[in-house]
Amino acid sequence: MIGFICALAIEVEGIVKMMDSKEEITVAKITYTKGEVGGKEVVCCECGIGKVNAAMSTQIMIDLYQPDVIINSGIAGSLSGDIRIGDIVISDDCVQHDMDGTEMGDPLGQVQFNDEKRTYFPADKETADKLYDACRTIDGISVFRGRIASGDVFISSRDRRQKVADHFGALACEMEGAAVGAVCYRNSVPFAILRSISDDWNNNELMDFLKFREIAAERSIYVIGEFIRHA
Repeated sequence: MIGFICALAIEVEGIVKMMDSKEEITVAKITYTKGEVGGKEVVCCECGIGKVNAAMSTQIMIDLYQPDVIINSGIAGSLSGDIRIGDIVISDDCVQHDMDGTEMGDPLGQVQFNDEKRTYFPADKETADKLYDACRTIDGISVFRGRIASGDVFISSRDRRQKVADHFGALACEMEGAAVGAVCYRNSVPFAILRSISDDWNNNELMDFLKFREIAAERSIYVIGEFIRHA
């Protein structure tokens, strides 16, 4: 089974429209829709914005459905002048850029679990490769592989984006992916993050985000469909 965790309703609705034999379960006020797409079992949910919502949704999905892989799909802001609106970034790994224990001597971004410390959460390479191949079927866009930085803050300032890019070497910033990655890592569930750019280096204000997010979301839905068909 393939699990999809999305921050926006528009993406979940796009996945649900592809499904046959739909079933819904609501847990902690999060609705999970399971069905079949091209004979393959899939489940999806709208997690809401932010790392807590993403982490909660991911753990519930794992407990309920035991998916073979989870993909966090959504939109993101570019951290590079080369990555433009409508382009796609696929994770090689991810980091929580706002996790800050530096006053205790920890590196910025390091997460302290009960039994280990970790800063970067590696995506499943096979899944990322398949997402990359699915993206390549869209004409007129560029697809990038690299690090995605997540945090509970909407970053519109170019100066703040530059700091995240410089410190972590990340290509895109958003608000959920690394939380999904951390939960999947602790549960030994393969994961990858697919992000379509809604606001780039030049268009990075809230109004730009609201204007372009539907275009970006539609591209993500198309890629998800291609990924499922070839999974």
